[in-house]
Amino acid sequence: MSIWWSLHLRREAASVPLARRFLLGTMETAGVDPEISFDLSVALTEACANAVEHGGDHRVQGEQSDDRDPWDVWDELPGTASGQYRVTAYLDGEKCRIEVADSGPGFPARRTLRTSAQQRDSLQYPSLSAEDGRGLCLIEQLSDHVHFGNRPGRGAVVSFDKVLKWRKDALLMVS
Repeated sequence: MSIWWSLHLRREAASVPLARRFLLGTMETAGVDPEISFDLSVALTEACANAVEHGGDHRVQGEQSDDRDPWDVWDELPGTASGQYRVTAYLDGEKCRIEVADSGPGFPARRTLRTSAQQRDSLQYPSLSAEDGRGLCLIEQLSDHVHFGNRPGRGAVVSFDKVLKWRKDALLMVS
């Protein structure tokens, strides 16, 4: 058995704890070890906070809006940004994968898929006085595999996964 869900959320600060609670509730119900659930929930919080903060409007000045459905974020015109982002989670036996996608300007090309071993060897941490940049490092440290990518002309995607540990009474366990 596996669990898959997707949320389309407004780019508002209140959406971040909602996504986190949804993930924690799903993982608790399925029987995931609380430490693993906590790590993934912190990583999700950081990814959602980035989507809220950086998935911002980059419309051309003076551009008129059209009659598109405001909740249909994935039908946005290229080069425009939405007031929404998407969170998708997959729990399947031994692994949980989470993706957060927005319609902002995207990431610089330097971020790529890394394993946790590569992260420890090559990660450059932001300075203690830096105002941003710690969230991406947290995601990398709390996950087993991370990918920061761009959807061409349509925003950023943060994808991360972690091998799961299960409680003895788990409903969804590796067979």
